[in-house]
Amino acid sequence: MKNLKSLERLQQLHNLTTNENTGTPQELAELLRISKRSVQSLIEQLRDYNAPIYYSRNRKTYYYCDDFDINISISVSVLTNNEVTQIFGGSYFLKNNLFDARKLH
Repeated sequence: MKNLKSLERLQQLHNLTTNENTGTPQELAELLRISKRSVQSLIEQLRDYNAPIYYSRNRKTYYYCDDFDINISISVSVLTNNEVTQIFGGSYFLKNNLFDARKLH
C-alpha cells in the first residue's frame, strides 16, 4: 500500500501544480503530510516523466511552464474466501478528494 499512497500523492501534487495552488514547499509538505524531502522526491518523479515543473517564489507555488498532464489509475483485485473484490484507485484521485493549499490559512 506504500506504493499506492505514493501514487496518490503524485496525483495530488500534479493537480495542485496544474492549478498553481501548491503553496510553499513547507506548506505543500504539510498539506500532503510528508517531509519537504519527500516533496522534492515527488517533484523529481514528475521530472522523470518530463514534467516542466518549476517553483515561483513570487507566487509561492509550483507550476508547469508548458502543457503537461499525467493520469494515474490503479486497479487492485483482492482474493478472499473464494471471492474477488475489485478496488479501483481512481476514487482516491478525484479532484474533490484533494487538498487545497489556500484552505490552510
